[in-house]
Amino acid sequence: MARKTTLSLLFVCLFALSGRLQAESSKTITLKVFDGKTGKPLVPTGFQVRADHQQSFHNDWVKPNEDGSAVLTVPDGTHDIALHLAYDQSQEIYVSCDADKNAFGDVWYLVPQIMDKGFVAANGCAKSKANDKYKTTAAPGELILFVRERNFKERASDFTR
Repeated sequence: MARKTTLSLLFVCLFALSGRLQAESSKTITLKVFDGKTGKPLVPTGFQVRADHQQSFHNDWVKPNEDGSAVLTVPDGTHDIALHLAYDQSQEIYVSCDADKNAFGDVWYLVPQIMDKGFVAANGCAKSKANDKYKTTAAPGELILFVRERNFKERASDFTR
């Protein structure tokens, strides 16, 4: 009987320790997404995350919240991430406004910078007056992105390829 109790306690301790080690081996980023033209919050319907320029996607790293934000959990040691955000319950991916020209490919964000200071992506989709109107700040651990839906010309180019 004493042996069974000891084994049970040992199992509980190991389980608690493994949960603690797992919690310490990841970082949590709060992701907020806004329309680059209007500044209004958006709720993506799908998330694809890439880490450290690897080809694999980690859709399971993101958990959407009811308020439209999402929690992104990345393993410790992750240096940078790229996100592709879907809309309209489809395969359509938002265009990132964080570039001189709106970006269809990967835009990489530095995890240490996000964790230390927070990061607000540039908004190249709006006119400068609109940028001033929708200016926002990020807290440490927050990533704020500006995106837009693909326009007719961009969607039509899929058929010409």
